[in-house]
Amino acid sequence: MGLYRKVVKRLIDTTVAIIFGIVLIVPLFIVAILIKLTSKGPIFFKQERYGKNSVPFTLYKFRSMKVLAPEKSNQKFDDMDQYLTTVGRFLRKTSLDELPQLINVIYGEMSLIGPRPLARTDLPVIEARKLSGADQIKPGITGWAQVNGRNNITDAEKSQFDNYYARNISFRLDFKISILTIFHVFLRTGINNEGTKVDNNE
Repeated sequence: MGLYRKVVKRLIDTTVAIIFGIVLIVPLFIVAILIKLTSKGPIFFKQERYGKNSVPFTLYKFRSMKVLAPEKSNQKFDDMDQYLTTVGRFLRKTSLDELPQLINVIYGEMSLIGPRPLARTDLPVIEARKLSGADQIKPGITGWAQVNGRNNITDAEKSQFDNYYARNISFRLDFKISILTIFHVFLRTGINNEGTKVDNNE
C-alpha cells in the first residue's frame, strides 16, 4: 500500500488525466464556446481551495453561475436555479463542470480520488482533517465521502469518511470509488449539493 500511495497512484492520476484530456478535448472545447456565447463572464470558475497539508491552491471548474450570483455555500440557496446559466444547469446535472480539475491533477495539486478540496466555507471540516491527518493526502475530484452521501451527510461524517480513506488508500478502494462515482453521476445522485462557495467571481 505504501508503494501504491507514494508512486503508483500518482502515475495513474497523471496518465488517466492526460488521456482524458486528449480524448475529451473536442467536447471540452465545445462546452467552453457554449459558456462564452450564452452568458457574460469567464469560461472557467477559479477558487482557492485547501489541498495536501492544508496548503491553498487554485481549483478550476467550468463556470455554471451568472455574474451576480451571491457568494455563499450551495446549501444556503433556496433559489439556486435563478442563478444557474442554461449551460451551467446542464453541466451540473452531468457533473461536466468538474472536468477542468484534470488540470489540477496534471499539475499535481489534486488526485483523481481523495477527499474533496474544501473552500473557506468548510472550515470545520478543514480543521477536522488536520486533527485526523486526512489533510496529509492530496484532495480528489471524487472521494469516499462523495459516494457515501456527499452533502447529505454531516461534517462529522465527512471527516470520518475522509479519515477512513486516508488510512486505507489502496488500488482496490480507489477502483471501488471510481465505479460508485460513475453510478452516482449516471443516476445524478446528490448533484449540486456539494458544500462549496458558489462560482460568482466572474
